[in-house]
Amino acid sequence: MTAYAPARPRIAVLGAGHTGPVIARVATEAGYPLSIAVSGDPEQIELITTVLAPGAEPRWAAEAIRDADIVVLAIPLHRFATVDPARLAGKVVVDTMNYWPPTDGALAAFESGRYGSSEIVQHRLAGSRVVKTLNHIGYHELDEDRRPRGHRQRRALGVAGDDPAAVALIVEVIDRIGYDPVQLGRLRDGRLLQPGGPVFGISLRRDEFEAAISTEAELAGPAEAALSGVGSHSLTDAPKDLS
Repeated sequence: MTAYAPARPRIAVLGAGHTGPVIARVATEAGYPLSIAVSGDPEQIELITTVLAPGAEPRWAAEAIRDADIVVLAIPLHRFATVDPARLAGKVVVDTMNYWPPTDGALAAFESGRYGSSEIVQHRLAGSRVVKTLNHIGYHELDEDRRPRGHRQRRALGVAGDDPAAVALIVEVIDRIGYDPVQLGRLRDGRLLQPGGPVFGISLRRDEFEAAISTEAELAGPAEAALSGVGSHSLTDAPKDLS
């Protein structure tokens, strides 16, 4: 009897700037069926896709999302307000976005620092399962730093989310594209991956990554413990500009 490997989940990457095509390329090369989309006509990104992400399929955003199991948000954070939450309902959503005031402008929702940016994303995408990852590595490094499993210089990437099944799915993706996935726990822990965090923009092996996260948690002490009651659906003062 012939054994068949289970089909890999279909991925839709939203965004064709610097990051989106690289994510599309590494995921396609890892064997994932993948579509890439922007807000307009897919013909706009046919050449970019052919050159930078061969094997990925340019599609209309609504169609790409509809057929996907995993949707990757690879857009500037200030564009997130244009995303329709209803279209993403039921999907695993990978949040690769970072808040950069010089480019995003001052977004009141993200200014206070009370919640991690992905917690705010999850609040708006209440029908989706949000996982934070791929935001703390440069797009050029994402392509260049890939290593096979077991390689002693394999770089680690953090993965944070509230839904165990969704996190497990993305952990597998991170592993297959060539990185050591490190689970951080809840989605609120994704703030450790944000700009200014202990692992942002730094190439670390798994042991170094885990040590950096552990040290940060120890320094946070009681302040971090006080966050334990904050969940992705309890943001009563969530951003009005993203509602």
